Amino acid sequence: MTTLEMKNVSIEFPGVKALNGVDFSVESGKTHALIGANGAGKSTLMKVLSGAYDHYTGEILMDGQALSIRSPKSAMDSGIQIVYQEVDTALIPYLTVAENIMLMDTVHNMGKKQWVNWKQMHSKAATILSEINLTLNTKKLVSELTLAEKQMVLIARAVSKECKFLILDEPTAPLSHTETNELFRIVLELKRRNVGIIFISHRLPEIFKICDEITIMRNGEVVERQRVSDTTQNKVVEHMLGQELGEQFPERSITFGNTVLEVKGLTDREKIKGFSMQVRAGEIVGIAGLVGAGKTEFCKALFGAEGKLVAGEIKVNGKRVSVKNPYEAVKNGLALVPEERRKEGILVNESVESNLSVVNLGRFSKELSFLDRKKEKLVAKALINRLGIKTPSEETKVQNLSGGNQQKVAIGKWLVAEADVYIFDEPTKGVDVGAKKDIFNLIVELASRGKAIIYASSEASEIMGITNRVYILYDGKSVKELETNSTNEEELLFYSTGGR
Repeated sequence: MTTLEMKNVSIEFPGVKALNGVDFSVESGKTHALIGANGAGKSTLMKVLSGAYDHYTGEILMDGQALSIRSPKSAMDSGIQIVYQEVDTALIPYLTVAENIMLMDTVHNMGKKQWVNWKQMHSKAATILSEINLTLNTKKLVSELTLAEKQMVLIARAVSKECKFLILDEPTAPLSHTETNELFRIVLELKRRNVGIIFISHRLPEIFKICDEITIMRNGEVVERQRVSDTTQNKVVEHMLGQELGEQFPERSITFGNTVLEVKGLTDREKIKGFSMQVRAGEIVGIAGLVGAGKTEFCKALFGAEGKLVAGEIKVNGKRVSVKNPYEAVKNGLALVPEERRKEGILVNESVESNLSVVNLGRFSKELSFLDRKKEKLVAKALINRLGIKTPSEETKVQNLSGGNQQKVAIGKWLVAEADVYIFDEPTKGVDVGAKKDIFNLIVELASRGKAIIYASSEASEIMGITNRVYILYDGKSVKELETNSTNEEELLFYSTGGR
């Protein structure tokens, strides 16, 4: 058995101490959950362990021997690998499966001026895949793979080297139920091979299904460590938040105004086939379905993103509108909070205040279109307080915020615009239970102000808890419309899987 330890680890960023004297350890052959609310420090701790941050203090040891981990390469050389949640950023889409799996070997051999043995590369990649019981065509381009397959390629790359400890950061966030089960099978296979797994997830049922031990962080410190079998989901939540969670879903309105949004025969270039729906003022309408059913495609087509809309009629407040692009969508009172917030919902290299003002710059402009920085700052501070965004200041870059706080910024920018229709696509993806509750409260508040809300999610419990009515998508088509208070999760799942 091999033991990996972090002792008294601390790290600071401008204006914030992200880790404060953290002790953490994991053993080979076990799956260890590392959890906490957004901003608790878990991802920062793992970035230290994987060599992404080098300005920390403290020690990292393996079986009592000190390790010098100050770069990703030094972590890999020590047998520590990480698979991040944003898989697309870690893969090269125009290279094959084999080239991506063997990428580290190829890069390290570049200085030796030797020809690439393509046959040997594909053979080695196929062997690595077979060792973890995966079947993938090694000659297939990564751009042609599903999200789940891309994740498997990253895991295969990690174990292609001598991997002693593997960090999985929110690995199931983009996966369907079937794909999640396949990931769990691979995790069990790696455990059998004596690899230690550090598993970061906000989905507590998964942790109780797959993990042996759990460490809980809050405000940059470890607050609890124990065996998973010795605790409960409610106790874990209390340790994460430092208080009892209480009721997660706020009370919804049951009285609605006139129809705000009416969609007839919406069809896109990819998935959606003749979708029709309507949403009244103050109503929260769910779009349910499994991963791949077409929820995201519908949201983007309705918002005019990427020129996806090819047919259909859209009316806002009884007036037919043209939505050929996001500019027209915003002009006609539509707002979209997309699923992939880092790619499409925020400007990660810009400040919080710039992100909160970006969709409504006209409001912050003086004569000759000069930006009124004072007004922008005042509005940003008000939104930060209103949404509970945890940030050192409004000038902090969004990339330095936790996932839940990034999502609050992605939502907050639309509050300035005062849209009529708010489209939320998987708004709680990768968000902890505390931030989820904040987001639910915000959505219900928007509905109480007469806004029309579309809530697209593959989480049946959220559809049941937050919506008034739900349309169920299957293979790009609406197969059922239900009143939420007259159905249950089992019925949602039945229609989501093609039941009739």
